[in-house]
Amino acid sequence: MTTARDLVIGYVDALDSAGAAMRAAFPSLERLADVLGLVRSHRMSRRGEIGTCSYSVHGAGCRFVNQDGTEIDVDFAADGAEIFDFWRLRRYAQSLPEPFDPTDVDLRSAVESLKPLLAEVRPGWFSVGEAKVPA
Repeated sequence: MTTARDLVIGYVDALDSAGAAMRAAFPSLERLADVLGLVRSHRMSRRGEIGTCSYSVHGAGCRFVNQDGTEIDVDFAADGAEIFDFWRLRRYAQSLPEPFDPTDVDLRSAVESLKPLLAEVRPGWFSVGEAKVPA
């Protein structure tokens, strides 16, 4: 059975994999947030395919969809940090091959259990620190 903590760790791992795929496809990316500048300067398409997933750059972030339909949506803070909220975690959970519908209470407990690896950058929005999230 999937727990909310497993879900958050899965999201972070999936986001890390999507970021690695983007950096492999676009070597000029130093960090994932750089996709916004590349799209604005027309050096990168707003939508496309990389490896086994598609991407779609939107206003303040990027959405990835893996071949199995798993969706990873992330926004970027003004400093370029990758940030996410409960809505994005829930969308990820509902897109999994075995969908999961965590409550806000469960998600809050999960992110709290992962501090200091996850930081709340503003109310309800989280980022991943430099250290990797434990399995």
